[in-house]
Amino acid sequence: MTTASFSRSNGAAKTVMVTGVSKGLGRALALELSKRGHTVIGCSRSQEKLNSLQSELAAPDRHLLLNVDVRSNSSVEELARLVMEKKVVPDIIVNSAGTINKNNRIWEVPAEEFDTVIDTNVKGVANVMRHFIPLMIPKRQGIIVNMSSGWGRSGAALVAPYCASKWAVEGLSRAVAKEMPDGFAVVALSPGVINTEMLQSCFGSSASVYQTPEAWSLKAATMILNLTAADNGASLTV
Repeated sequence: MTTASFSRSNGAAKTVMVTGVSKGLGRALALELSKRGHTVIGCSRSQEKLNSLQSELAAPDRHLLLNVDVRSNSSVEELARLVMEKKVVPDIIVNSAGTINKNNRIWEVPAEEFDTVIDTNVKGVANVMRHFIPLMIPKRQGIIVNMSSGWGRSGAALVAPYCASKWAVEGLSRAVAKEMPDGFAVVALSPGVINTEMLQSCFGSSASVYQTPEAWSLKAATMILNLTAADNGASLTV
């Protein structure tokens, strides 16, 4: 687990924690937030990709990137401990870590693959909220964004495990929103259709006709930074 030297931002800058920060939407969002002067706490299972991202972030020493597996409750608990130790409790959390099953009918999806999708997409979100909401409550305000999907509001053949996980994220987000004190918002955010590795696994080469994570992050960063307690319980789309 590697840490960077760390300093707080001043003024209107926020501290934003992004899971799954080493690739796809999480990586693009972290880069965009850093360009706008915000501090990023990022986590991923790939130390090599974290090292690469660290060098690309604006003002690299401002950010904290850690090797964490959100599927592991103890790993997330250790992340929370380090964040508390450095006194950098996030203002915003974006639960972006996610995975998808290979295209298959449900009876052809290996049990281990189904478990990986649920453990990452659902338990990962729950683990983060379990350990970070108690840290955020004393601040009396905070935003939690749980990445959902259009397939968390509909269904699609061959990706039933993924659909199930994102429907769970929608329900989990709405339920936890009702548990939060005033000043907080928990929202489910569908990014739309983006040309990521996950989309490529479903759509193949046709994924290239959709927007890039970098283009998406321009709009997504603005939306996420402008969320308020009034958005609590909402299911949004960028």
